[in-house]
Amino acid sequence: MKILLLHQYFLEEDDSGGSRWNEMAKVWAEAGNEVTVLAGMIHANGSEKRPEYKKKHFAQKQQGKIQVWRCHVSEAYNKSFGGRLWGYFSFMFSAMWAGLFKAKGKFDVVIVTSPPLFVGLSGYIISVFKRIPFVFEVRDLWPESAIDTGVLTNKWIIKMAFWFEKFIYKKAKLINVLTPAFYDSLKNEKHIPEEKLIMIPNASDFSLSEELLLTFDRNDFRKKMALDGKFVITYVGAHGVANHLQQVLQAGKKLEDTRVLFLLIGQGMEKEKLKKMAVDMNVNNVRFIDAVPKKEVFKFILASEMGASVLKRVDTFKTVYSNKTFDYMSCKKPVLMAIDGVSRELVEAAACGVYIEPENIEEYNTNIRTYLNDEGRLKKEGDNGYQYAKNHFDRDVLAKKYLQEIKDKVLKQK
Repeated sequence: MKILLLHQYFLEEDDSGGSRWNEMAKVWAEAGNEVTVLAGMIHANGSEKRPEYKKKHFAQKQQGKIQVWRCHVSEAYNKSFGGRLWGYFSFMFSAMWAGLFKAKGKFDVVIVTSPPLFVGLSGYIISVFKRIPFVFEVRDLWPESAIDTGVLTNKWIIKMAFWFEKFIYKKAKLINVLTPAFYDSLKNEKHIPEEKLIMIPNASDFSLSEELLLTFDRNDFRKKMALDGKFVITYVGAHGVANHLQQVLQAGKKLEDTRVLFLLIGQGMEKEKLKKMAVDMNVNNVRFIDAVPKKEVFKFILASEMGASVLKRVDTFKTVYSNKTFDYMSCKKPVLMAIDGVSRELVEAAACGVYIEPENIEEYNTNIRTYLNDEGRLKKEGDNGYQYAKNHFDRDVLAKKYLQEIKDKVLKQK
């Protein structure tokens, strides 16, 4: 099969961040499919182009067996909300151009993964001109999440976003959602026909975790990173408004009398503000680490006692699975889950950690203290999570299932 994928945040080979589609595309390509990706030139949490992309609108690259066209994204992205919107629109137009005039040859299907929602229009127009079916993936309920977090307030933009959403759902031949809550929302609230919906969730990257579980020298790494004697809780991911990481700083302050050390790994619009807040609060058990490639991320997770999944307390986030949760599970680490809804249900079903009400600092304090001297619990919950993810969220299995769904429900109807 020849697949054209539009994904603004498809990672470079040395990037940090959610690698769902890098891994998915790799599985497909290694199975003999031809995968071409139209991707952005700026990282999801970045603010400028790499030097190799400066003054360029398009750049062709090869990432393993995957052909990638890097497309222009405005460097106003992540400088403000207006800048981010312009970043979305600039990619929408550049990806559309690349799909029509740069990505040569005949494709069987075009797949768009959102957010950003607006790139769905690029995928639809490409599908019309190339006369191929259009598959749309919902990784986040947008614009609802932006409205609930207070990021999106302009009534005109909100109205336009909901119109976009309705239009894209109507034009897509197949819609993939990442959680059961997304599935229910699209079916019951947005009235999408159930035959048009599938659910291929986020998954665990066992190819990387299992290699490191066998070869990684945890003690040596902890010494090098000055982690000896600490009870390390690692958060990996964006430092943005939605993540509300000030709750981790507040929890750290409450736990100053213990050996707890929080590691916050990643980047984002709120990072500098958070670092200043940590200084102002005189918090000395929270350490900020710049974004690192996925393999290094896994080393930090393996060197930790627990992994943390954290979001702002809003109803929309009750519908999401956090990428990082599956990384913690694949590394046999218990999860400190400060996200309600389906994420909480996942951790409780797997018996692989503890739920903490988002932004409830006393719950952080009380629950973390119960783990400090309980090695048996840490091991048992880590093993539980690993086995549960292995049974339900194996990346290879889900990637193959995704492709089969497209073959059965899209290509056979052509």
